[in-house]
Amino acid sequence: MDALVVGIDVSKAQLDVHVRPSGETFVVARNGAGLDELVARLKAIAPAVIAVEATGGFECVVTAALAGAGLPVVVVNPAQVRAFANALGKRAKTDPIDAAVIAHFVEATKPEVRALPDEATQLLADLVARRRQIVEMMSAEGQRERRAVHKRLKKSIARLRKALEKELADIDGEIDETVRGSPAWREKEDLLVSVPGIGPTIARTLIAELPELGSLDRRAIAALAGLAPWTRQSGQWKGRSLIGGGRSSVRTVLFVGAMVAARFNPTLKACRDRLVARGKPKKVALIAIARKLLTILNAIVRDKRPWQQQTA
Repeated sequence: MDALVVGIDVSKAQLDVHVRPSGETFVVARNGAGLDELVARLKAIAPAVIAVEATGGFECVVTAALAGAGLPVVVVNPAQVRAFANALGKRAKTDPIDAAVIAHFVEATKPEVRALPDEATQLLADLVARRRQIVEMMSAEGQRERRAVHKRLKKSIARLRKALEKELADIDGEIDETVRGSPAWREKEDLLVSVPGIGPTIARTLIAELPELGSLDRRAIAALAGLAPWTRQSGQWKGRSLIGGGRSSVRTVLFVGAMVAARFNPTLKACRDRLVARGKPKKVALIAIARKLLTILNAIVRDKRPWQQQTA
């Protein structure tokens, strides 16, 4: 008998469910009673995997309910699901169709079921994300201040920036308290910041948004961060290798770390200089340094050994 695969399309009010290969479909409300019904019905059929499409936060309560009930749930990338639908020639888009496509996508690609973040990890990730939002708002206000002419506008911008700076300090305090209050996270942060180029902000972003660090091989961890290059070539034509996808917030902080490491980390500075001397563009060299930095961090967390210059 074929293993059952479930696809769930999440909307604000309801959940559309499709089971493959039986073709069974049903709809439940996205509330407490609906989630209880969903868990009961899925437990009765014991699916091999349940897939939920990421929908900007609406899926969180669904995945939490399913994972809490011990059901195998994965969150899938909506861009990949839409590309899969296009490949199948399914141009129509409704909630029941989307649920069926999600189930078909998971049946075909067989994604690995991983443990979802616990409550503490999710809180840390939310705090780090909120910090990033505040920094972006401060940057936007700084740009507006440079363009502002009237004193009234400049005063308004200054007041808002002062409020944002206070909020940023409060968020930083909460993040520090959360990380330093956990022995495991405190140990991981100390290991990460031992690498020249990695500061507390980068380390805490990696702890919160790349919890797989140290548990995967270098290729898999690079792919998660969107730093694994993919080749473009056909026949005798060879295009440039590109990077993309993955977790953009992690990739961004790694680029910052790579820029610092390329100046102050002797090992990575020498690596960058060799690449540039061989004619590599500076941006390509920086991407390579970011990927090498991630590989080093992955090994350090895996082996629980701080940075050592002579063995790097």
